[in-house]
Amino acid sequence: MWSSELTAVILLTIECLDVGLITLSKAAMRRGMSDYVFVVYSNALAVPVLFLCSLLFHRRRSPPPLTPSILCRIFLLGLVSCSLQMLKFIGIGYSSPTLASAMTNLIPAFTYVLAIVTRMEKLDLKVKSSRAKCLGTLVSVAGALLITIYKGPGIEFASTTPSMLNHNLLLPRSNWIIGGFLTAAAAFMVAVLLVFQTSIIRDYPAELIVTLISHIFATMQSSLVSLIAERDPSAWRLRLDMELIAVGYSGIFVVALRGAVYAWVLHQKGPVFVAMFKPAGIVIAVIMGVTFLGDKLHLGSVIGAAIIALGFYTVVWGKAKEEKMAEDIAACGVNTSSHRVPLLQNKSTEV
Repeated sequence: MWSSELTAVILLTIECLDVGLITLSKAAMRRGMSDYVFVVYSNALAVPVLFLCSLLFHRRRSPPPLTPSILCRIFLLGLVSCSLQMLKFIGIGYSSPTLASAMTNLIPAFTYVLAIVTRMEKLDLKVKSSRAKCLGTLVSVAGALLITIYKGPGIEFASTTPSMLNHNLLLPRSNWIIGGFLTAAAAFMVAVLLVFQTSIIRDYPAELIVTLISHIFATMQSSLVSLIAERDPSAWRLRLDMELIAVGYSGIFVVALRGAVYAWVLHQKGPVFVAMFKPAGIVIAVIMGVTFLGDKLHLGSVIGAAIIALGFYTVVWGKAKEEKMAEDIAACGVNTSSHRVPLLQNKSTEV
């Protein structure tokens, strides 16, 4: 099992890749690429990558047999994945990467509520680790909202270009509202995906197989929707420019890699642990904007990033505390049973 610290580093890396995808997809859509077609090609490219990884991983150890019940649940998982991708990228097309990153701040709260409702997480405020996870999640969401709402005075480093947020304010208000609603709905669907996928993997512990089959279904489902929604045949032709780069990046580095990593971490740590890293996306977006786009850094971003870091540490500490308690209980059980065996043996000998 990965340690909580190593898992945190891996999930932060995935969030960096996810923020890059949001920016690349928006650039490709501005050049005329259909968001429906983008979802189809991204999932289709991820399938052979996941298939190869599954073959390598299971070359010596066969996966457990698939039952009709598990296959039906994976089909529904693919439908959820297809729906959230459609909502997300259509929402980005109506609004902006900034708003899409901001809406991901809702994912930890949605996931935490769903995990408690489905009894994947226990909310016992008498236990210190449970209080830490609850408080850390709330702190992370608060920090991300602070970055989104409060700008504060600017911090000058070098010559800056107009902020992306100021450019976004020029968008039509109707488009901004539609985009906000769609990206918020996508955030809720992400929470549903994390909780539902965790339940499947716990019953069928073959993470890569579940991820592979779900993306096969998602490719089929998104293709059907796209053929109905996108009537222009020329929209299916990929140009050798930003469109091809965006699809390749999305299929390999985000859809396939993120899907495999999420499945593994969901099995080991649960949905809340994965979801609480989502607010890091807004921090990463700010850092990338300052570094590569010359955006101005504001005091609100610095304070919000510090609050999110504090929330990260609190949740990771709470999760590590839970794992340590579980290990201590298991060790105590082994020691107790080992002490009991000689007594039983002595008693049987005496008899």
